[in-house]
Amino acid sequence: MRKKSLISIRAIAFDFDGVLVESVDIKTGAYALLFKEEDDESVRQIVDFHLKKGGISRFEKIRKIYNDILHRPLSETHYRELCTQFSNLVVEEVVVAPWVNGAKEFLIQNEKRYKFAIVSGTPEGELKKIVQRREMEHFFDSVRGSPKNKVTLLGELMDEYQLKPEEMVFIGDAETDWRAARETGVPFIWRHSPGAINIADYTGLRLSSLDELEEILRKLSFLNR
Repeated sequence: MRKKSLISIRAIAFDFDGVLVESVDIKTGAYALLFKEEDDESVRQIVDFHLKKGGISRFEKIRKIYNDILHRPLSETHYRELCTQFSNLVVEEVVVAPWVNGAKEFLIQNEKRYKFAIVSGTPEGELKKIVQRREMEHFFDSVRGSPKNKVTLLGELMDEYQLKPEEMVFIGDAETDWRAARETGVPFIWRHSPGAINIADYTGLRLSSLDELEEILRKLSFLNR
């Protein structure tokens, strides 16, 4: 019987909010503030929608909020205004938000071992500015965000670095992240933070902080043998 070849992990893609930085609550609060003039029930539905659709860009969420919750037309001018307001509400807070436990330490200890990338629903230009202002850009070979979706972004990473799906890992905190990993064939690790919404039917690898990542990667390498 022929032995399976050993597949080694060469690259790790991280979602940003809730995986590297504890900034999910900042984004949640921003949606509540952005729509504070709406009635209480609509605001509750908007916040709930945002939490259930973690990982999807604000560009898509704002349009869906108007279409599916507020049931009102949204002009392009007002749409652009809302996107700008949202950015103004979150950027400064995300820049000073705490790291997820273990994230910075893992990057420092392993930056020569793996290629590191960020794959996020945050607009790419804004994301790069935040990463630069947090003085963390030197850790990452690539920083990618919306408007491209995560399936496209993961595919681009594999093409750029000539990676097989099993040679990369994607760490995310939302169902959207898991589905993007499944669609591209990339192994997925779920960062399940306290109070986070569960991913329905997910039974794979998970961690509560990145202090556990080294052990999870060892387990994943063993499963790939």
